[in-house]
Amino acid sequence: MEIIRPAGRDDLNGLLSLYRELRPKDPTLSTDIAISRMDELLANSYTHLIVVEIDQQLVASCMLGLIPTLTNGARPVAMIEHVITANACRGKGIGSKMLRFAIELAWSKDCYKVMLLSGVQRIDAHRVYEKLGFRGDVEKGYALKPEWYDRSA
Repeated sequence: MEIIRPAGRDDLNGLLSLYRELRPKDPTLSTDIAISRMDELLANSYTHLIVVEIDQQLVASCMLGLIPTLTNGARPVAMIEHVITANACRGKGIGSKMLRFAIELAWSKDCYKVMLLSGVQRIDAHRVYEKLGFRGDVEKGYALKPEWYDRSA
């Protein structure tokens, strides 16, 4: 049976393991930096790390970020990022349950919408998101990374 819950400091190693599966080319964090950043994330009331645990092992995670606004009646907008379900656990509905948890948390925080970005190549994940009600035909998302940024334009 899976347990869906907010992450705690003791989840750091399990999260790092999941993130290595999600982003294998990312640089390895030093222990000091990982602990410091985890503490910052957990202390930030606008950031919610969500994990799924089975038999005391993390098998899925996502991050829900809340962004305060002055639009839509000053209601926040939510962003879901870093969605990962361990390869061995995919196709069992675990990721969908976790995302429902995140979405319900966003609604409980009075968010006016929830956004989610996903790599264009992750077709199976897109099907999951669409089943949950996310739509890719309403707004267009853009991403910018430092190496792509043209300061002369």
